[in-house]
Amino acid sequence: MTDLPPDDEALQRFRQVFDQWIPHNKALQLEFMGHAPGVAIIRLPYAPHLVGNPETGVLHGGAITSLMDATCGASVFIKRRKPGRIATLDLRIDYLKPATPELDVTARAECYKVTRSVAFVRCIAHHGNEADPIAHAAGAFMLFDEHFGPKKGKQS
Repeated sequence: MTDLPPDDEALQRFRQVFDQWIPHNKALQLEFMGHAPGVAIIRLPYAPHLVGNPETGVLHGGAITSLMDATCGASVFIKRRKPGRIATLDLRIDYLKPATPELDVTARAECYKVTRSVAFVRCIAHHGNEADPIAHAAGAFMLFDEHFGPKKGKQS
């Protein structure tokens, strides 16, 4: 994985939008960590206000869901390499174990297929070892024409 190259203007703009202009991402303090073709890596820092059960200190599943949804969406933007609106159509998340208290959670998502109107993504959330995931997800994202709503035409 690489950090964003300084000469990659599209990814620099995406990072600025992701980090600063999406209030939910900003509230969660999601941090864009790196990318590869069609791949996004984002970190959710552990924070006490995101804990779902104060007795255990485990992060709330909603925070991890938000992390995974944002990472999947980011991978779609990286795969397409152009601006445009998207919407989550379907995101199935299987939680495999609770997050460990006080540890950050990292998500890695790969957009592996893009058609005219839908992008398909898979994602893993972990504490630094993808072979020991907290959760994994599979999702589909609707792609919109710039001004007119969902893309129209024959699927490719």
